[in-house]
Amino acid sequence: MPFDRDWGYGRGTPIDRVYIETFLEAHAGDVRGRCLEVLNSNYTERHGLGSVASADVLDIDPANLRATLIADLGEENSLPEERYDCFILTQTIHLVSDMKTAIANAHRALVPGGVLLLTVPGVGRHESRQGFAHDRWRVTVPGLQWLLEGTSWTNRTFTTFGNVLTATALLFGLAVEELEPHEIAANDPDYPVIVACRAVKDSR
Repeated sequence: MPFDRDWGYGRGTPIDRVYIETFLEAHAGDVRGRCLEVLNSNYTERHGLGSVASADVLDIDPANLRATLIADLGEENSLPEERYDCFILTQTIHLVSDMKTAIANAHRALVPGGVLLLTVPGVGRHESRQGFAHDRWRVTVPGLQWLLEGTSWTNRTFTTFGNVLTATALLFGLAVEELEPHEIAANDPDYPVIVACRAVKDSR
């Protein structure tokens, strides 16, 4: 049995959250202008540092009162065209049946030169709560590279975060506070907890 079934929240900070934050901190300069984020605008507000002109929130669920844009990433052309300078798309496309369409929608929503900050789980528990049937995929670097093919980017940088210890700890439901900093910081591409990509839309 895992120590915690809620990704480690019951014991502290989930391990994958630290990796997502590390990735976004490294690219905080891209969080500027008109921004779009899924579910809430927490990362936009945390990393925008006064450079954000507007912050929209995307959700498929109209019950989300923080959402300013209700749309399904799995539906073709569901996002407005060339509206955003930055799209923070973390831990979302693995919940979409057609991840290629989700990437195409993200590309469509960005202005030329706009930046996509994308993270996906390389490993993690399956979300199997009653009534939730959307947790479909885990993604590798080659898989993410393939997903971005067919959309035009001037620059794509792929990064992995994690190692065999943190991957195992995440599955057991342990928290960041229960590991040493050097254990969390160690990176082994063969055991990615998080796979991330910074992609800049072709400015034509």
